Amino acid sequence: MQVSSVVSNSSACPLLPLPVEFVRTAGQLPVTTTFSVAVMGHDDARLQGALVRALRRWEERTGMVFARPRTGVGGKATLVVDCTGPGHAWPTVGEDESYALDVTPERATLRAATVPGAMHGLETLLQLLRADAEGWHLPAVTINDQPRFPWRGLMLDVCRHWVPLETIKRQLDGMAVVKLNVLHLHLTDDQGFRIESRTHPRLHECGSDGLFYTQDQMRELIAYAAARGIRVVPEIDVPGHATSWLVGYPELASQPGPYAIERRWGICDPTLDPTNEKVYTLIDAFFGEMAALFPDAYLHIGGDEVNGKQWNANPRLQEFIAAHGLKNNAGLQAYFNRRVQQLVAKHGKKMLGWDEILHPDLPREICVQSWRGVDSMATAVRLGCTALLSCGYYLDHLQPASWYYANDPLPEKSTLTPEEARRVLGGEACMWSEWATDETLDSRIWPRAAAIAERFWSPRSVTDPDDMYRRLAKASRRLEEVGLRHVKNPAAMLRRFAGEALLPPAFARLSAFLELVEAGGIYEREQHTRTNTQSTPLTGLIDCAPAESDIARKFAAAVRAWLFSERDPAAPATLELCAQLEAWRELAQDVADGLGANFGRLREAAPAAQAMAYACTVGLEAVQALASRQPLADDWVNARLAHLSTPAQAHAGLRLPVAVPVGMLVAAAKSARR
Repeated sequence: MQVSSVVSNSSACPLLPLPVEFVRTAGQLPVTTTFSVAVMGHDDARLQGALVRALRRWEERTGMVFARPRTGVGGKATLVVDCTGPGHAWPTVGEDESYALDVTPERATLRAATVPGAMHGLETLLQLLRADAEGWHLPAVTINDQPRFPWRGLMLDVCRHWVPLETIKRQLDGMAVVKLNVLHLHLTDDQGFRIESRTHPRLHECGSDGLFYTQDQMRELIAYAAARGIRVVPEIDVPGHATSWLVGYPELASQPGPYAIERRWGICDPTLDPTNEKVYTLIDAFFGEMAALFPDAYLHIGGDEVNGKQWNANPRLQEFIAAHGLKNNAGLQAYFNRRVQQLVAKHGKKMLGWDEILHPDLPREICVQSWRGVDSMATAVRLGCTALLSCGYYLDHLQPASWYYANDPLPEKSTLTPEEARRVLGGEACMWSEWATDETLDSRIWPRAAAIAERFWSPRSVTDPDDMYRRLAKASRRLEEVGLRHVKNPAAMLRRFAGEALLPPAFARLSAFLELVEAGGIYEREQHTRTNTQSTPLTGLIDCAPAESDIARKFAAAVRAWLFSERDPAAPATLELCAQLEAWRELAQDVADGLGANFGRLREAAPAAQAMAYACTVGLEAVQALASRQPLADDWVNARLAHLSTPAQAHAGLRLPVAVPVGMLVAAAKSARR
């Protein structure tokens, strides 16, 4: 049954994800140096670790020092944590993650059935702390909370660009803040084989450029994640996306080698040979290693984007298809997947894969991760399989947080039966790394992934994007607090990009301009820079630019409000719009004429700056025409709308989000005459 959110005094609720029940009551609980924590009921190292980390974050925020948690002495404690039991030894899909939190002016009490639930409650408590003239305190509240979906993931591609272990740990800390509970590591692809194999060492030795995780490092990461209630699911992509396999083992390919690590992006031809028994011998041994290394119940086999070119070009494979009645390449891949599923099951794991693995002949125990749409997810659950949704959650597309927020694994109008809906486990945000490096990764994931986290955790009825953005700004500060660099790194990158010759006032103007634009997503970048390789530095202006402009979003809201007002020429709202557009036009023209012309790499800014100046000029003309009710010619309107829709690749890959509300003004000026 779908649960609706109960929120009292919602404007005072700072929490993200929004809980199932949040009721603000009278009073507040002071937080002073006498603040103390007692654990009643179950206690263990994982719970103690979470409490110590929580207290340390409060200490860094407040400047105070708090006593460390104690067990069984709850009488005088400010916070009492009452945990029934430990939960599973390793985080497990579907375990009880619920919690209840009561804060009164005298005490805070956190109750949970398991340690993971208690950790979620602690993250909620950490978000509640605030300060005023009287000092630090917690508002008096009653909260009852539980996740909507048991599988709330972040997929991280560490193949296209290498991601160091410490960077992944940062993402885990951020995931814990917003209650994501699955880290899906995409460990093998054409551009790299990133995990050590002790049975077949040429896999990582030849396929990784020396950039791989040792098994000891991966155990460290798995333990780090588990301490935060997060599962780690490995993805070993087969039979396609397999170039890195074939560098060390070319005899496993569907066409003769030799092979080299792929340095570009896209769907590559090299594919494992499903008719070669040596392929299954190696997969058996390697999957056995991975099953022993990763405690999670699932092993992801990829299975996506097999273009079939090598299979088509191999007469022996085509004869095999005909001899076994497989009909075509899709049948050959289904044959391969059946063989692989048996090996996965042999090692005690459940098989998970992208849409393309779905086939009626596979056991219903498999799980399908849909990247191509809700229809394939629906097909999977109707066949009796479990499924995840990733379509609509690709962070590398750099869509606004509100766009991801509007996508729902089980929307209100879903045609699935209740039984089918129960097989939808949840979803995963996906961060593919063609255009992200260790330096830019945080800014491409956060804080937008927090909006997706709320979609996976909170009741379906929680859908207000404006309220989400209000709380997302607060969540962003909490994410910084645990070490994420989504704000810090872009600022440092911009200083490097600008160079030492740019004086502080000019740098301030460049920074202000960059807040008005957005980096184009994977498709804009592929069209703008077709020659990039794995070795190309991602240090341009587009890499410094934000994924979403908060200023442009707020300007769009102001434009919408103004269009539904009286639009008096002398009204404050009209004057504010004009003043804003004029200031931005001057800023953009300054960047285009001065900075872009005189400072080396800053010429990258010129096309976008010129387009911004043009958009602001058009916006001013449209506001003035609308306010004075003067007609605008159709030719004028159509020409400007066409110019405003110039694609991002024409602006060095940068999007101009301000052009959207300006287009609204121009369109309104046209319709106002009729």
